[in-house]
Amino acid sequence: MKEDLIIAIDGFSSTGKSSMSKIIAKNLNYTHIDSGAMYRAVTLYAFQHQYIVDKKIDVDGLVEHINDIKIEFVQDPTSQKNITYLNGENVEQEIRTMKISKMVSPISEIPAVRDYCVALQQKMGENGRIVMDGRDIGTTVFPDADIKIFVTASPEIRAKRRFLEYQQQGKDISMDEVLKNVKERDYIDSHREYSPLRKADDAIEVDNSELNLEETVNKVMEIILSRK
Repeated sequence: MKEDLIIAIDGFSSTGKSSMSKIIAKNLNYTHIDSGAMYRAVTLYAFQHQYIVDKKIDVDGLVEHINDIKIEFVQDPTSQKNITYLNGENVEQEIRTMKISKMVSPISEIPAVRDYCVALQQKMGENGRIVMDGRDIGTTVFPDADIKIFVTASPEIRAKRRFLEYQQQGKDISMDEVLKNVKERDYIDSHREYSPLRKADDAIEVDNSELNLEETVNKVMEIILSRK
């Protein structure tokens, strides 16, 4: 039985992919890699260096300095969760803000940004035993992944989940703003010319519109264990 599996979990924003993937990786004693955090970190870098001003992106400036970006994941010994570091700085909280969410899809459209992140993702997963979630893991990053899952849910359900997260964090954001952001990201991610979000032909679709996190994890674990 093969034990060094590559498990690719793709899908739309706010489907709970990362939360689910973290639990699945822990259950399997695998490494979890949140590819979306990489694109968020690049977006934060662009803000820090004024490559994003008034929602306008200086693509040439960002691309010229793309190799100055160093992204690492460091496991927190207490929570056992991976913490995102950007050029040596813990940015886990900063990259989860609405400010970053609004610009991460346009940044992710840039071919040089995708090339940079994909190369990093492939290096991190070259030895297997990983659960990696994102938008193009099963289609571009690891097209030969052992198991591919595609997670989806209605935009309204996903927006409500994200809205509740922001409320719990004490962030003053309206439901309408969150739903608009979810729909905008869906469109950009699905329609970008370079490595768009799509379900791989051999991926198993999981619609978790009516499932909570635990139920989603159980469903995906059943799929994985039936394939091992």
